[in-house]
Amino acid sequence: MKKVIQFSRFFLPAAVLSALICAFGISGYFINKGFNLGVDFQAGLIQEIQVAPSAFSLTWSGTGSAILSFDRSNLYIVVSGAGIENRTHNFNFNEFRTINDLAQEMMLQVEGISVNFSARPDINSQWLLFSTQGNPYLGSDIPYVVHYLDPAAPPIQITEVREAMISLGQGVSVQNIGRPSDRHFMVRVEDKEEGGVRAEQITRMLETYFGSGEVAVLRSDYVGSRFSKDLTDQAGILMALTLVLILIYSTIRFKLQYAIGAVIGILHDAIIIVAFVVWTRMEFTTSTIAAILTILGYSINNTVVVFDRIRETRKIYSDDAYVDVLNRSLTATLNRTIITTLTTMLAVLSLYIFTTGSMKDFALALMVGMISGVYTTTFISSGFTYFWEKRRAEREKRKKTALPAKAKA
Repeated sequence: MKKVIQFSRFFLPAAVLSALICAFGISGYFINKGFNLGVDFQAGLIQEIQVAPSAFSLTWSGTGSAILSFDRSNLYIVVSGAGIENRTHNFNFNEFRTINDLAQEMMLQVEGISVNFSARPDINSQWLLFSTQGNPYLGSDIPYVVHYLDPAAPPIQITEVREAMISLGQGVSVQNIGRPSDRHFMVRVEDKEEGGVRAEQITRMLETYFGSGEVAVLRSDYVGSRFSKDLTDQAGILMALTLVLILIYSTIRFKLQYAIGAVIGILHDAIIIVAFVVWTRMEFTTSTIAAILTILGYSINNTVVVFDRIRETRKIYSDDAYVDVLNRSLTATLNRTIITTLTTMLAVLSLYIFTTGSMKDFALALMVGMISGVYTTTFISSGFTYFWEKRRAEREKRKKTALPAKAKA
């Protein structure tokens, strides 16, 4: 017979430990003055940039219009207009050793395209990268600048980017994406006044520090104050609705004590992940909300599995004390809990290792939440039902003791 682990011995110490962790998390929220809100939850501008010099610029003086588009390894020029044949010219970087070869082929195939070099013509064409700040509709007045990044270029430290943005004050945060040699950063600027900070201003400050034409803007997003407030309110409503629905579901499927235990468990998980986010100063974004909701779903699923086993074991061993049923059920589901958690953790660990930015934070939050979820199901949710049943048994015992006394009186 399989040995039954006495989980009930740790219910009280676990409750004390959880109370301390929750207090630590709540105090961290006030000590650190709330979350490190991402641009989703506060008005502001976010730019994804790479510090990369310009390779060449493109201008158009031909008949009709020319539209530029690109992906990781191809450049496309679409020529269209009245009275001319619409054509799409595709230039694959792998087919050209240098940007000079690429430029010669573009000018040969597309009449009206001019290429002006701002770097050495022998630069590898596979080093090219494109900025979103240029106008894809090519013209003769404003050239479209194409950048490049030499893999052997010296790395740019995050402190240098922060120093370039220092004049904007305290509302600026910079996040490194990838390795320092990638020179890839996420810059977030808080904007308390609607439209007070513009993308061009950030680019100009960075180019003043690193040099003109040395910054490629890969992405630029702006969130207004009304949208950020609506998103914050919706996140709160979503969390509250999740708790209510879980309470209703658990009450229908189980008894009230199990439903309350399940809700206390997911509240406990939410507080733990919030404590982690607050104290690590992880950026609080929509990805964080997604991570919290994923953790709550994972935790309640594990809790329902355990509660189902408790209900089945109680039917089989109806004469046993509830604490014995509880220990037996937790022991029976322990292997399943460990295997499920470890296999899921392998996938999440891969996300953490091989991704960057908000996805990396998402994976890290999931790992912390999954460990917390196993602990919560085993010691907090189950522990609550144990104390509930213990209290109920004590009340029934007092009633039985009181009845003979009244009868004698």
